[in-house]
Amino acid sequence: MDEFQFIQSVTPKFYRQPNVMKGIGDDAAIIRNQHEDTILTVDTMVDMIHFSLKTTKPYHVGYRALAANISDIAAMGGKPTSFLVSIVIPDDWQDQQLNEIYQGMKDLAKNFQMDLIGGDTVSGKQLTLTITVIGSVPQGRARYRSQAKQGDIVFVTGTLGDSACGLHILLHGNENEHDNYEYFIKRHQMPMPRVDFVQACQGITRMALNDISDGIANEANEIALASNQLIELDYNKIPCQSDLYHFSEADRSKWILSGGEDFELIGTIPANEWDILRKVAKETNTKISQIGVVKNNPEKNGSVWIYQHDRYAKLNKSGYTHLSR
Repeated sequence: MDEFQFIQSVTPKFYRQPNVMKGIGDDAAIIRNQHEDTILTVDTMVDMIHFSLKTTKPYHVGYRALAANISDIAAMGGKPTSFLVSIVIPDDWQDQQLNEIYQGMKDLAKNFQMDLIGGDTVSGKQLTLTITVIGSVPQGRARYRSQAKQGDIVFVTGTLGDSACGLHILLHGNENEHDNYEYFIKRHQMPMPRVDFVQACQGITRMALNDISDGIANEANEIALASNQLIELDYNKIPCQSDLYHFSEADRSKWILSGGEDFELIGTIPANEWDILRKVAKETNTKISQIGVVKNNPEKNGSVWIYQHDRYAKLNKSGYTHLSR
């Protein structure tokens, strides 16, 4: 049983509280309030699984851990407001290292006027952070993975593969000796969630969204499955930095499709609102690219197919999966 099968096995068949608008199965949960909806998300990050202190400074551990949660809030169309942190601190850690972790979180939180409102601190053998982020969205305006429909345009923000390339450089050095290596390292260590972009999208009637934390192969499949639609992607239209072409085609393809941790957004939008989205992107200085379409095909609904190497092939979920044996 892998991570996704386990989650499915513990997902309730119904919710007892009538104000639970969305529970397990999306980037975050949605709770209905009188005037707005509250968004709740939680992630745990463990040393040597989600990061390595050999390539990541404590400051960046804290920054990235909070960024991952903020990106989940963005993927629901919301604005982050506060967060809680539970941390397991190794016995041999110094106060300075711990302070650096929290400084990384504080510096990122400042960008979004977020408050640290609680948490827990214990000692243990392995550095572990569990962060809960609370956010808000106008009532009924949350974005779900299940909102894709036939005829929609599939888009992504930013460029993909940057973070995976940055990790590769940290592990193996700047083997290709290109000038842009610091950009990739920064994209890995200090990603910036697309909160401003989604806030500016409030006027768009319908949009399916997912944040690219595990790779576009995973995220596109989650939208296709939740919406019960076929998603067709064109690999050649998926945006990447030109410096990725200094690396092998195999590495480039792996990083773009499965690298993850870019914390960009993949979404779908009605074709007649594409020009509105382009205007929003320009106003928020956000790069967006049209990379595919949503179709309805009873034989292929719930799956993703990609045009690459002059042919269409099924794009399965790929990348790291917890609990897999």
